[in-house]
Amino acid sequence: MEDSLLSSSSMAKRPKPPSSPHLLPDSDHFTMDALLSSFLSLSDSPSIHTSFDRLIQSTDSDSDQNHLIQRALHLGSLLLEAANRSARRCSSSHNAVVWPLSPDLTIKVFSMLDTQSVCYAAATCSFFQKCAMDPLCFANIDLATLVPKVNNAVVSTMIHRAGVALKSIKLGVLPPIPAPPFFSSQPLVYSIRNSNDASGFSWNDKRSRQGRESSILTRSCLNSLSGNGGAPGAHLRRLHLYNIERMDNTALLASLSACPSLLDLEIVGLHVELRHTLESVSKHCPLIERLVFESSKTGRDDGLKYPTCNEFVLNCPNITTLALKGFKLHDYKARMLVKGLRKLKHIDLSTSYSFTGAFLKNLSANGGGDHLEVMMLRDCMHLKEIEVELFMAAVLAGEFRLLRHLDISNREGLACGGDWYNRCYSASFIPIKELLEQRPDFCLVAEFPKGSYFDVEQLTESDVSLSLSSGSHSSSHTAYHSVFMNTSDGSYNSDHGSGNEDSIESSFIIYEENSD
Repeated sequence: MEDSLLSSSSMAKRPKPPSSPHLLPDSDHFTMDALLSSFLSLSDSPSIHTSFDRLIQSTDSDSDQNHLIQRALHLGSLLLEAANRSARRCSSSHNAVVWPLSPDLTIKVFSMLDTQSVCYAAATCSFFQKCAMDPLCFANIDLATLVPKVNNAVVSTMIHRAGVALKSIKLGVLPPIPAPPFFSSQPLVYSIRNSNDASGFSWNDKRSRQGRESSILTRSCLNSLSGNGGAPGAHLRRLHLYNIERMDNTALLASLSACPSLLDLEIVGLHVELRHTLESVSKHCPLIERLVFESSKTGRDDGLKYPTCNEFVLNCPNITTLALKGFKLHDYKARMLVKGLRKLKHIDLSTSYSFTGAFLKNLSANGGGDHLEVMMLRDCMHLKEIEVELFMAAVLAGEFRLLRHLDISNREGLACGGDWYNRCYSASFIPIKELLEQRPDFCLVAEFPKGSYFDVEQLTESDVSLSLSSGSHSSSHTAYHSVFMNTSDGSYNSDHGSGNEDSIESSFIIYEENSD
């Protein structure tokens, strides 16, 4: 029927009417052009309407009238489509002329934009679209969103567009930024492990919602990194993955194996194990400098073994930033990581379990911890007051000279002695004034939910490097701003039973043999 609508009475005699006017003979081209020119020269007057009405009335049957109306609608749509196409072409030519930047500079500008902005720019005109198709515009792919919007096909398309120019990928679902607590003046970055976010539905609801929508990422979402002989992943430097629920150990291993040049890896909310992840990083990413890993099951991942720690320290000597949050991490393992990574500057073990802080003893011996600048031990359930006190004594004794930021805040207080139910909500054991006199640039953060433990009014305005705050249990979401670019809500089950023995330094290896 469509062919019959496109055909005219003169064309019906031909066995195969041409589908495009470009295929017409020159005489027909002239006739078509003259006819269209005459039609377009008509003024926008009611004469067109009356003429068409007369044409309809001149037909005998209802079927002929309907046929004529349908042909008019179809030809009108073709004319509108041709006009829109020509308008876009003219606009594109106009943009290319009036746009002040050359195509190569336009591509350079687009390469500085986020991925979504590049897609918006590509939709404006064909000139921008051609520029936006350059691989450099997709060198830094950022598809991390607050709600699920991206599926595997989108990720694959972006990776293929980038090709060998691919430098970084951010992918997954980010919970929204929480409101800062009333006692915090620090800027906030997004929190990760909230069980319910501000959008009004839990992660369980989000999981079922994702299953019903096309905007879902699966375990194969990064398979394109291995395509084309592994070219896309070969030059990848940064990989950040957030709450991709279907990605497991095997899928993450396959992705990391395609990224031998990876320098920065951030994993939040994935259902992958610490041991398998560190093994994969040790084997495939020897150049890595920054590793941030936040457990999706706080306090339940205790699979890290001594050989894995040893292999990671030996194979990844360039680590300067390490964050392992929400894991069961015994003192001897923490000690091996902090002391063994000689270039380590920033360590974050917040919300982790089992270690008491004994790993801090004699940490600086033989050059261990020499480069430490930031140490985050926030909301560590089994962190002991006495271990923090001994560590601060070492700081006052001149050790850890580069350390400038220490966070020992705890929603449930520090452990006192061997009784985990006996909690300390005071920082009075730390000689604050002496610390500030010796290290005026030192920032100590010790926020506890209750108790009055320091007379802040005794400090002068110059003592702003000390942050000591108190509040209620309801204001437990504390904030900090550091190179980790990641805050935790400190959520954990109140399991006061430590899996760590309060042993002396020489018993670490013996304990490792018994536990692993």
